[in-house]
Amino acid sequence: MILNNEEVIAWLDSLEKDSKALQREIMQLCWYMRGSVSYSEAMEMSPSERETIVKLIKDNLETAKKSGMPFF
Repeated sequence: MILNNEEVIAWLDSLEKDSKALQREIMQLCWYMRGSVSYSEAMEMSPSERETIVKLIKDNLETAKKSGMPFF
């Protein structure tokens, strides 16, 4: 596949956006895990593993909201 300059720039911008989104997700996961998962450990997780942990965090947050128990 051959891309012109504009397409290459758009592709690189897309990669940068994806990279920043992944970094934010990883940092958020580490914050919620209160240091039990390091940044480097989280970066080594598969997308499926990160997705599972994020779902668990969201479920626990929702449970805390419903029960009135502190989450943070």
